[in-house]
Amino acid sequence: MEQTWVLVANSSEARLFEMDKYARKLSLLDAIDHPESRKKDADLSSDRSGHFQGEHSGASHGAFNEATSPKTYEHERFAMELADILDEGRNDNRYGRLVVVSSPRFRGMLNKHLNNQVSKMVWNHVDKDYTQVHERDLLSKLTPHLKK
Repeated sequence: MEQTWVLVANSSEARLFEMDKYARKLSLLDAIDHPESRKKDADLSSDRSGHFQGEHSGASHGAFNEATSPKTYEHERFAMELADILDEGRNDNRYGRLVVVSSPRFRGMLNKHLNNQVSKMVWNHVDKDYTQVHERDLLSKLTPHLKK
């Protein structure tokens, strides 16, 4: 049986585990933190939105809005960071199957950044945020999702 990695993540933190071949034990490989994702938009932005004024007096004026909120941008950056870690593990042949455990919204962001080779290794998705579940309890919560 090939090695299985389990990624438990949300938009600001992740834990990467290796599951033994009998699915009886998870070993923590890495804990990745992205504190920028927990900051408020105002703390992530350097200043307020730019303003514009029309050429003639009385012409249009207003403020430019950011295309993506700073918080969403940080979530995307973290998803890219995790995708790179997973790709590096794949390149090093450290796993053959991947289980992704995260909320559906963050999983969508992560999926967008996974390359085709890593995407093909995803064995199962669990649409739960188990980042706060203690390591000793995690396997029992995941066991029903690991039987395929």
